Amino acid sequence: MDVKQIGRRIKGFRKLKGYTQEQFAIKIQTSPYLLGNIERGKKEPSEAMLETMCDVLQVSREELIVSDDMEKE
Repeated sequence: MDVKQIGRRIKGFRKLKGYTQEQFAIKIQTSPYLLGNIERGKKEPSEAMLETMCDVLQVSREELIVSDDMEKE
């Protein structure tokens, strides 16, 4: 899993849904600071946090995490 890539996708979906970083952090029960680090690719989200993000953003895990192989196709 490419941490920077997943961070960019989380940020993209978050913005698509109209959430600010602070609003989204509250919804997923984390701090805006940690969310910012995840979106910048400096920190990897836990499996539980990924699940929560998918639920809040209404996307599948596969949509959120695109493997390198899938992007090349």
